[in-house]
Amino acid sequence: MRVIGITGGIGAGKTAVLSYIREKYNCRVLLADEVGHLVKQPGQPGYESLVKLLGNEILRPDKTIDKAKMADKIFKEESLLKRVNALLHPAIERYIIEEIEKEKASDSLAFFFVEAALLLDSGLKEKAEEIWYIHADERIRRERLKSSRNYTDEKINEIMRMQRTEEEFKKESGVIIYNDEDFEVTKKQIDEKLGDHLWRN
Repeated sequence: MRVIGITGGIGAGKTAVLSYIREKYNCRVLLADEVGHLVKQPGQPGYESLVKLLGNEILRPDKTIDKAKMADKIFKEESLLKRVNALLHPAIERYIIEEIEKEKASDSLAFFFVEAALLLDSGLKEKAEEIWYIHADERIRRERLKSSRNYTDEKINEIMRMQRTEEEFKKESGVIIYNDEDFEVTKKQIDEKLGDHLWRN
């Protein structure tokens, strides 16, 4: 089983790329955002720590964490964001690494894909045998974000300013998948790369 990390700027189309891979290949795909929701569930690693930090007011009547209430509390006290991330990021990382080890032990998959915004700044980078950078021209990324998420230019500028530059992404990645306007071209790149791995195995 080959572990592949997926990274790239917002609007690059990582979700579309992973949807295609998930449908076509014998693989598992884990998104750090989805894991983030999992580790906040009752009984999971992040739950008790978050409730202790933010208080019972972030809970719904069924004792699950209310995402909106949690976000509201964090936005009112910006200093809490770093503390919440310090709790969640290690829990997310541990969960993903444990799942990778489980799948390796079962030896039933060809690939394990991990997509995480902080992939390049975490221990997950060391677990990946290959890093793919999903690239799309900034103009296209902006158009996608405006049409699919109704983001304003101001919001897009703010998010892009916080993310790595194209040069930084490329420096850290061994494979570049160009995902601009024609997704058939993107699929061909993916098939060539994964087909090469399958042929060698």
